[in-house]
Amino acid sequence: MDDTDFEHLLRRADLRVTRPRLAVLRAVRRHPHADTGSVLAAVRVEEPAVSHQAVYDVLGALSESGLVRRIQPAGSVARYELRVGDNHHHVVCRSCGTVADVDCAIGARPCLDASDTRGFVIDEAEVTYWGTCPDCTAGSTPSPATSSTSSSN
Repeated sequence: MDDTDFEHLLRRADLRVTRPRLAVLRAVRRHPHADTGSVLAAVRVEEPAVSHQAVYDVLGALSESGLVRRIQPAGSVARYELRVGDNHHHVVCRSCGTVADVDCAIGARPCLDASDTRGFVIDEAEVTYWGTCPDCTAGSTPSPATSSTSSSN
């Protein structure tokens, strides 16, 4: 996606095309699953005067409009990605916190059927897989979660 695509997406979502919004979209494109601080640092490379509040507000507007997906794995800060609308899931490293996309096993929304919908009309299922990434596995350093779990058994 280039800036022309981003401009089109913003207009289609009834959002004004602004330099901070374009910079945030470019930052999220370059750094999928980045937290707000990482997005801010990437945006400031292009727009040094942009405030933390401006980036926070832009991320909120982009998330609300559906142009950016906000995820927040348990125990983690919010993270942002451009991959929206396909109901994919995530895998999170318990050791270093790396997040990666995992495609839906079935490929249709929702990926999982609830045993009891409680009357809800379900249109999305969110799954987070937890484990150890290849880099941390190669380092074979036990994660804090693994160490505390195995010592309590």
